[in-house]
Order: sequence, then structure tokens, then C-alpha cells
Amino acid sequence: MAGHSKWANIKRQKARVDAVKGKTFAKLSREIIVAARSGVPDPNGNFRLRTAIEKAKAAGIPNDNIDRAIAKGSGQFDSGSDNLEEIRYEGYGPGGVAILIEALTDNRNRTAADLRSAFTKNGGNLGETGCVSWMFEQKGVVTVAGEVSEDQLLEASLTGGAQTYEWIEDDEEPGVEVVTEVTNLEHLNQTLQDQGFSVRDAELRWIPGNSIEITDPDVARSLLKLMDALDELDDVQNVTANFEMADDLVSLTMA
Repeated sequence: MAGHSKWANIKRQKARVDAVKGKTFAKLSREIIVAARSGVPDPNGNFRLRTAIEKAKAAGIPNDNIDRAIAKGSGQFDSGSDNLEEIRYEGYGPGGVAILIEALTDNRNRTAADLRSAFTKNGGNLGETGCVSWMFEQKGVVTVAGEVSEDQLLEASLTGGAQTYEWIEDDEEPGVEVVTEVTNLEHLNQTLQDQGFSVRDAELRWIPGNSIEITDPDVARSLLKLMDALDELDDVQNVTANFEMADDLVSLTMA
């Protein structure tokens, strides 16, 4: 829809507006710990760890911090990382928007209480497991940066087993998101790199089957406040929602 942004695009815009905070480092370090714990502690043999390290380096996290996080995850010293568990929470925001939250926590009671408070203060409701997840499907998404030839992209996408792709409508950071099945993410990522594309990110993402268009400025403001509040919680790794809104409304609410 021309002139409209989905939450993933809005989040990219907000990242340029918001100051980089220490908690960004904490979240990326936590992802490295869990990735190292869930597979071999060598990024060459652990795709999740490799992508987590790439994100950390892109965010400016020092190599010493990255090495320390890998050591914690691989059990080289007692760090309490064994207590971290991955939990998905679900709820509704203003305007009936469906929201999925992925968290890494060592205390699920604390995390649930923090999430419930954020929802309540911002016009939403934390729901039961399964209340909105049926509206989303998990996919692998590879983000390619820069101006891209569609003919070359189509050929590479077919070779890499992609399902679809979508252009990023952003003058400052143009690119394209290439979507595939979860199990094919590593293959697609490698194929695009091998064919000379500048890969900015490769991640698993929950994609909504349909979206709600937000047109009311008050609802938009409350919704973005809720998304911010959720995203800023230490235990929250990622937030996904099924809304889109006009770009001028995004600019108004972010002003």
C-alpha cells in the first residue's frame, strides 16, 4: 500500500531517531549467549550464533564482549545463562492490533508482570497463549541493502529457494526483504551473499497473515507508545504486530 508502513518499517525509522541505549547491547549479548548454548560455540558451524554476532558487530559491540557472551553460553564459566529460557507472549494493543513478543528471561514471573504493566498502561491487554499467534507465520527473512537489480534478485531468489520478496520503501536505507521458509534461511542467506548482494541481516520473523490499518492519530500514538514500552523491557528480544499506518501519521506520532 503506497505511503504506508508496516511495523517492521516503522521500527527501522525509529531506530534512526532513538539514541542507541546500553540495553541494545544487553539484548544482543543475550541472544549470543542463547545461540551459543543451543548449538556449537563456533559461528562457522552455528548459523544462529553467526547472525547474532554479525548483528552485535553492526551495533558496535566490542569483540571482547562478544567473546565473553559466547563463553557464557558455552558454559566455560558459570554465568547463570542456563536459567535463560525463550518464551513467547501474546496480546492485543489499541485498535485491536495483534502483538507477539519474544522474550529471553531468567524469571518468567517478572517478565509477565512487566509485560502486563506495559500493556495496561498503554491501552492494551496481555492475552493467553494462542490468542493471536494463529494470525502469524514464522518465516526466514534476508534483508539486502542498497539499490538492487530486480532481474538479478529474481534469479538469485529462485536459486536460493525464496518464496517472495518485498522492496523497502525508504529513501535513506533502500533495499529489499527476501522471504523463505524457516529451514531454508541459511541457504538463502549464503546464496545471496555468494551472488554479490550486500546482506544486512538474516533473521526469523513472525509475519502477519493480514494487517489492520490504523488511521486515528490518538490510537496511533497509543499504539506506538505501547510498542516502545514493550521493546524497551530488558527481557524482550523482539516485538511484532499486525498493523500498518500512513507514513505521515507515523511522522506525526513520532514528532
